[in-house]
Amino acid sequence: MHGTAPQPPLKPKEYKSDVKPIWCAGCGHFAVLSAITKSLAHLALPREQVAIVSGIGCSSRLPAYTHVYGFHGIHGRALPIATGLKAARPELTVLVTGGDGDGFSIGGNHFMHACRRNLDLTYIVMDNEVYGMTKGQASPTTPPDWTESKLTPHGTGLPSFNPAAIALASGAGFIARGFSGDPSGLTDLITEAIQYPGFAFVHVLSPCVTYHPEQKQWKQVVHEQVEGATADPLLAAQRMQQGDRMTTGVIFRANPIYPTERNESAKVSLEQLREQFLTG
Repeated sequence: MHGTAPQPPLKPKEYKSDVKPIWCAGCGHFAVLSAITKSLAHLALPREQVAIVSGIGCSSRLPAYTHVYGFHGIHGRALPIATGLKAARPELTVLVTGGDGDGFSIGGNHFMHACRRNLDLTYIVMDNEVYGMTKGQASPTTPPDWTESKLTPHGTGLPSFNPAAIALASGAGFIARGFSGDPSGLTDLITEAIQYPGFAFVHVLSPCVTYHPEQKQWKQVVHEQVEGATADPLLAAQRMQQGDRMTTGVIFRANPIYPTERNESAKVSLEQLREQFLTG
C-alpha cells in the first residue's frame, strides 16, 4: 500500500488568482498583494486553510486577486465579518485587508473593538491618506493642511488619525508599520503578524500616485525603526506620539494573552448553545 506523496510547497504566484488587478499603475497596493502571497508561501499555508476578508475601497479588491478563500464585504464591516469567521472556524488563518477610509472612518468602531477582543486575526491596512476609489476625498489619516481635494480646498483643519496609537490604546498586542516601497521588509512584517497568536495590526504606507502624487516622495522619507519592538505600552505610546509616523518595523509586541490553551471541559458546543436556547 503506497502512501500519498507529499505535495511540494506552493510558490507565491500560486496564491494569486487569474484576475488581474485594476489598480492604477504605480499604486502601492501591488506590492502589498505580492508581500501577502510571499508570506503565505513562506509559511507553507494550504490555500484551503486561508481566508482573506475585505470591505470596500481600492485596497479591498485584494481578495479577488488571490487563490484562497475570500469575502468582499461591505463598507467598514470587514473586521466583524472576519471575527465571525474566525470564531466559527478557528483553524483557519484569517487575514483582513482594507484602506484608511474603510478601516478608520466608517469601520473605526469595529477597529477598536477587534483590537480589544484579541481574536487571532491579521489586519493589514493600506493607508494612502485619501479615498482613492471615490475620487480623492480626504480620509481620517489625511494631513490637516492637504488642499488638493475639491471638498476641502482649504484643508481639513482636523488632526489626522494615528492608527498605531489607537490600536495600542484599544488593546492590540502586535502593531507594526510597513512601506509598500520595501516589499521584502513588508513580507517579513506580514509573516510575523500572521504568526502572532492574537490580533495583529500592520499599518502599511501605500502611496496613491493618482490623487496623492506627492506621496512618491515617501521613498525618501520612510526610515527603519532603530529600536527593536517593545512590550512596554508606555514606551510604545511615546514612540508613536513623538515619531514622524514614517518609521517602519514592529513597534509593539506584547506577550500573547490569546487563550490558546483552555479547559476543554469548559467549552460549549454550538449544539449545546442551541439546546439551551430552545429549552430556555
